[in-house]
Amino acid sequence: MRRAQARNKFIGGSPRYVMESAGMILISLLAYILIQKGNGITEAIPILGTLALGAQRLLPVLQQGYSAWTEIRGGQAVLKDVMVLLDQQLPSYIGKAQKNNLNFNETIALNKVSFKYEEKSPWVLKDVDLSIKKGDCIGFIGTTGCGKSTMLDIIMGLLPPFNGYLTVDGEIIDFNNQNNWFSHIAHVPQTVFLADCSIEKNIAFGESVHEINFDRVKGAAKKAQIHEAIESWPDKYQTIVGERGARLSGGQRQRIGIARAFYKQSSILILDEATSALDNKTEQHVMKEIIESRGVLTVLIIAHRLTTLKECTKIVELSNGQIKQIGTYQQVINRN
Repeated sequence: MRRAQARNKFIGGSPRYVMESAGMILISLLAYILIQKGNGITEAIPILGTLALGAQRLLPVLQQGYSAWTEIRGGQAVLKDVMVLLDQQLPSYIGKAQKNNLNFNETIALNKVSFKYEEKSPWVLKDVDLSIKKGDCIGFIGTTGCGKSTMLDIIMGLLPPFNGYLTVDGEIIDFNNQNNWFSHIAHVPQTVFLADCSIEKNIAFGESVHEINFDRVKGAAKKAQIHEAIESWPDKYQTIVGERGARLSGGQRQRIGIARAFYKQSSILILDEATSALDNKTEQHVMKEIIESRGVLTVLIIAHRLTTLKECTKIVELSNGQIKQIGTYQQVINRN
């Protein structure tokens, strides 16, 4: 995209300099010809001045027209891509009631999982084996680029492993059953998407207005430590958040995302840097609510602050796409 944008800018802007140079050369040649034909310099100057002034006025208009034309041509490819995407058929399960025949009662397992984004790109994960029991609270740590988020994307079924496989209670997760697997998961990313509507609708995201359970919305907001802030606003739960939550702070957006996950009442909660914008005290309260739900919830957390993972049953440290160590919070602290 950067290369395409650079080419469009270059193609759109370059004719101006070529035309200016060509114009100067032509005027110089015309001046030489007029003088050679016997016209004096005093007779040639008015003609040359008129041509130069006309070119000065005409050139910007021509350049603007050309730039607009190149932008249109450059945007046609994007438009074609969008039209192709819009023409795709929706998955067969959209709009239909689905029977969830996939149960999660025991274990999620990664079996010799390797992953890379392209055939020629380096491995992001390599031969990873990991077992997660129902009710576990597991923290993931490691340097940037070590594969933490990619591992969670594979566990969620968003990315198919390049090698190896993901199983839930012994059943392999693939395209045929991944939609059933999605229904078990509530995911809170670092940057939460918020629609330009009320807080109530954002917490109960995806449900129609008449299906929203307001008591559940309020309970989820209390667990996410944002209920008191919402109640202090004039419109309370009907407060409009703005496009992508523009009227809220980063911490408020993250807490609404966490409340949304609690509202969903899924069996698996995945937090990917979901408390990075919270102060320490608020983060502790949120983590307390999450830990107290352990047993009902299986919780997977990525965090850069090791203290965030203090109450986790075990912590997985990744390095260069492989598991470096697995242990309790205290064991990891002692080893590091």
